[in-house]
Amino acid sequence: MEQIPARLTAKPSWLLTQMAVHAHRLASDGFGEVGARGYHYRILAALDEFGAASQAELGRRCNMDRSDVVAAINELAAQGFVERTPDPDDRRRNIVTLTTAGARQLRRMDRALDKVQDDLLGPLSAEDRQTLTRLLTRLLAHHQQVRM
Repeated sequence: MEQIPARLTAKPSWLLTQMAVHAHRLASDGFGEVGARGYHYRILAALDEFGAASQAELGRRCNMDRSDVVAAINELAAQGFVERTPDPDDRRRNIVTLTTAGARQLRRMDRALDKVQDDLLGPLSAEDRQTLTRLLTRLLAHHQQVRM
């Protein structure tokens, strides 16, 4: 890390920010190769793991703004990856369901994201990757609790 002040490279916050830039670029490129975006992955993953949900629930689960949820669901529905139907209990709400094609797209996105992880974390051993993931998970959980 030549030409970067040592007081920056000694700060985890600066290092995390720099890595986030690389991670975002690699993920965007990887998702682009399968015709997708990061928001698509969040929504498809949530539907796969938790089942059908309202758009509002998806926004909360995926930490997405309502307008971004609607735009992403519109794109996913146009590609046949999700279906949107009126909620039988509340016709003002839509329930979003993962389709078979959406599950296949999610698997393609999983493979693309696995490659991104390998590119991003290439210098780290499997054990180091697990340690990094554990530490980042702990930090994220702490800051999410503080926000509540």
